[in-house]
Formats: sequence, structure tokens, C-alpha cells
Amino acid sequence: MVGDQVCKMKSKEMKETEIALDRSVDLKGRPILREKTGGLKACSFIVGYEFCERLAFGGIWANLVIYLTTKLHEGTVSASRNVTNWTGTMWIMPILGAYIADSHWGRYWTFIVFSSVYVVGMALLTLAVSLPSLRPPDCTPNEGCESAPNLQAAIFYCGLYLLAVGAGGTKSNISTFGADQFDDFNPKEKIQKNSFFNWWMFAIFLGTLFGKTFLIYIEDSISWGISYGTITAALIISFIIFLCGTPLYRHKLQAGSPLQRMGRVIARVAQNWKLQPPSNPSQLFEVEAAEYASKGRYPIAHTQARVLRYLDKAAIKSAEDITNTRVSTVTEVEETKLMIRLLPVWLATIIPSTMETLIGTLFVKQAATLDRHLGNSRSFEIPAASTSAFLTLSMLITTVVYDRILVPVFRRFTGNPKGITSLQRMGAGMVIQIIVMGIAIATEVKRLDVIRDHGLQNSSKAIVPRSIYTLIPQFALLGTADALLDIGKIEFFYDQAPESMQSLGTSLYTSSLGVGSFLGSFLLTIVSNITGRRGHKGWILNNLNASRLDYYYAFLAVLNVLNFIFFSFISYCYRYKRETTEAFGKDAEKAMETVTLS
Repeated sequence: MVGDQVCKMKSKEMKETEIALDRSVDLKGRPILREKTGGLKACSFIVGYEFCERLAFGGIWANLVIYLTTKLHEGTVSASRNVTNWTGTMWIMPILGAYIADSHWGRYWTFIVFSSVYVVGMALLTLAVSLPSLRPPDCTPNEGCESAPNLQAAIFYCGLYLLAVGAGGTKSNISTFGADQFDDFNPKEKIQKNSFFNWWMFAIFLGTLFGKTFLIYIEDSISWGISYGTITAALIISFIIFLCGTPLYRHKLQAGSPLQRMGRVIARVAQNWKLQPPSNPSQLFEVEAAEYASKGRYPIAHTQARVLRYLDKAAIKSAEDITNTRVSTVTEVEETKLMIRLLPVWLATIIPSTMETLIGTLFVKQAATLDRHLGNSRSFEIPAASTSAFLTLSMLITTVVYDRILVPVFRRFTGNPKGITSLQRMGAGMVIQIIVMGIAIATEVKRLDVIRDHGLQNSSKAIVPRSIYTLIPQFALLGTADALLDIGKIEFFYDQAPESMQSLGTSLYTSSLGVGSFLGSFLLTIVSNITGRRGHKGWILNNLNASRLDYYYAFLAVLNVLNFIFFSFISYCYRYKRETTEAFGKDAEKAMETVTLS
């Protein structure tokens, strides 16, 4: 009896003192206790910051084209181009943040530094919209609209692009840092991690929803300065909350520069170009699994696929290199293969990302031309930018329904813990995007019919007698598409990147949005210029009542159809990597044995 009690006490003590099997450490590099760190309790501090960051992004981005056209007096095409260029920069900068995190500072310190830059940029932006001396005077009937002087525009855009720089170190690391709080070698935490990205995106969508409704209403009805000041205060508070969670956070050991390892593999392949890879993979150079474990990394078994097999040349040992200092290991070669295999999928996500540029540009300007009164009330108007809140609300509903209802149903048929694969989820989002473009075309054709019936083609400020609610279907359905596509992308690039390159992998998700934004800006400019040549009326004019957005939407629909065909082929050929817990093979127990405190 006493012996049984002693055994139970020892078992309980062992459980409480068990160290995380993924070799996570605290901020000082010491092993951490799994029961007292990480998991959902640590993520609660991280999610709070992301909610406020998306509150800021939603409140700024959704209404930015309105500010640029009504306050800085830019044209529709110019303002739309500037919005997409800024959005593109904000989403592509995480590549830099991922490199710094993986190679030098780690995710925690990279986030701390760049989030500080983000707050500074937000403070400068608040001053730019609040002080009358930092913006041009309002338009007058007699003198028209005066463009913003160079200094005023420079201060405003300086604040905007400081936000983009700050986002470079936060967007690529905050979600990855959150996923780091779950131990893949613990069954309970692994299940929690499978749902993490769904609920992570739920917090993002919720923050964006508040930004697109509450803050935009303040901007349109009260003051831009009060709205931006609220955002700045929320960011500061959330940053302090994030710091309070520091004792609970788990950190991954630095594994060196992933780009340097990949570069070394490519260089070694060039040196051994004339050599043939051995038929027996065991003849390639590799170190013991325990050596990887001691550095917080995981070995990757050799793959037999013919695709990229030429990279095996980097792991061929030479007689001259006795110390093996110049030869790459099999794991380094396989890491390079994994990253290269992600690139075709990344390319296939760029065209769908251009769709997101429409939400904050042409869709919003389109909404501004419609009757925005709430029901029969003439005293309250829905802000044009707040129409995108229907998209965000749809994202929230889709995320909950997918995680709580669809995943269990799909799991019964597929046996996949996630219900369906990430690529299948992304493909479903792309199909819905194509349907959205068809709806957008039909909606715009009807809007133009009403404009012609009332003779409003030549009046750029005329309100079309057609309800803003006619845009709800395209916003709501696009929200469903984005929920499937965006969560699928971030989940795919995080899971399929090598463990030591997951910040870099996550940056592929953000960079696809960035390149998509730049591509959207490029297409908008090119189409506007080409269709307006030789005296023809362009498709996209400052006066949307005289534009042909339906033609432009049809052009984008064709691009999306062609891209989906390409994506389907890439998905069919793609082979998923093995789970981390399978990576050690026969040496797993020796390399990743449970460590307990004495």
C-alpha cells in the first residue's frame, strides 16, 4: 500500500518535472519544464498582441484609399497603387525578419525590436493625421483640391513605411513563435497545435473586424486622429502584455543561418557537378542524430525521388576534405530540397493574393458610389470601408464552422487529423475566389445599368440609387475563400518547411501576399494605361461611374482560372514531408530521450 503511494508520488513528480522533448529552452537557454511553460497559457499573451496589430492594420488599410483621395487629394488610380505598394511592402518585409530571427536574434528578440519600430511608425502616423499643419486644406467649391506638399506627404508615408518595416519582424515571427509553444512529441500538445492556426486566424479576423467597423466609423464620423491614437494606445498595451508572458515562453535553439546552409549546398553541387550521386544513400555524408538533437535540430532522412536528386552531389565526400568541413550533410541537402519544393506552390498563391488588393481599393471605391444609408434611416451612413467588415465576419464564421464542424466530418472519411490537407483547403479557397469574380462582374454590370438609366456617367461624385447591400455577396463569399486559403497557406508553409527554417517558411506565406499586392498594383497600372491609349476610354478612371470595372474583373477571373489549373497540377505532384516525430528513425529514443530534473 505504502509502496503504491510512493510510486504514484514519484510518477507525479516525474510528470511535473518533465522537460519538453523538442529541446525548447527559456530565454537564457536553459531547459524548460513542459507543465509550467508553453501551450495555450503562453499563447494567450501572444494572441493578445496579434489581435491589436490586426486592429491597427484593419483600421488603417481598409480606409487608406479613402484618406488618400479625400484628405491628401490623390487620384483613384494613384491612391489604389500607393495602397497596394504599401501593402506589398508590409507583406514582403517578413522575409528580412525571418532571416534575422533564424540566423541571429531568435524569434523573441526580433519581435521585440521590430514591434517597437511598429509602435514608432504608428505614433508618427497619428501625428500626421491629427495636426492640420501636416495635411493639405480641405477642398473648396471655388479653389478645388490642393495636393499635399512633398513634406506633408513624406511624413505621412514615412509613418506608413515604418509600419511596414516593423511588420517585417513581427508577421514572420509571431505566428511561428506561437506554434513553438507546442511540443510535437507530446500527443496532447500536438492536437492543440493542429487547431492553433485556425484559432490564431480567428483572433486576426476578430481584430480586423473591430478595425473595419469601430475604428473606421470613428475615422469617418469623428476624427482620424482619435482613431489612430486609439490604435497606438492599444499597440503599446498589447506589447506590455506580451512582455508579461516572457517567463512562460518556450524558445527554439538557434540553428545557424538557413540561407547560408542552402547556399553552401548549391555551391557544393556546382563543385561536384560532374560527379554522379551514389546509388546507395548511406554513402552520402551525415552525422549522428544525437548531434542534431544537442543543437535543437532534427535530422531528415534521404528522399529517393528523382526530382532534385542532383542536389545529393553536395553530400558526396571527397578524399581531399579529410575533416568534412566543406561537404554538406544529407539533412542540409534535404532542407534545401524541401524549401525548393515549396516554391512552385508559392508561385501558385500569388495570383489569388491579388484578389485581396481589391478589397481595400476598388471594392471600397465602388461602395463609396452606392447608397450607404442604413435601411430607411437618412441620418446614418455606413462608411464605405466598413463594407469589408462583411468579409471579415464571414472569415470568422467560416473559421469556427470549419474547425468545429467540417474538420471532424472530414476526419472520419480521410483519417487526416486536420480533416483535409492544406493544399486541398487552399484549392477550395481558389475555386470560391473564381466564383466571387463572377458575382463581382454581374454586380458591377447591374450598377452600370442603373448609372446609365439615371444619366450619372459624367458625375464622379453622384451617388448611384442602388443599395450598398448588393455588394455583400461578393464580400461574404470572398471572406469564406480567404479563410480557407490564408489559413491553408500559413499552415502549409509552416508545416512543410524544415524545423530549423520555419520562420523562413512562414515568410513565404506573407511574401505571397506582398508579391500579390505588387502584382495587383502593376496590373492596375498597366491595364489603366493600355486601355486608355489612342483616345479610348480606359477601364479604370478616377470617375468610377464612367469606368468599366466589369472588364477588369473579367480579366482577373481569367487569370485566376489559369492559375488554378497550374495549382492543381502542382498539388497533384507534391509529396508531403514526414512528421518531425518520425525523423529520428531507429535513433529516436536515444536522441530524444525524456530528461527529468533530479
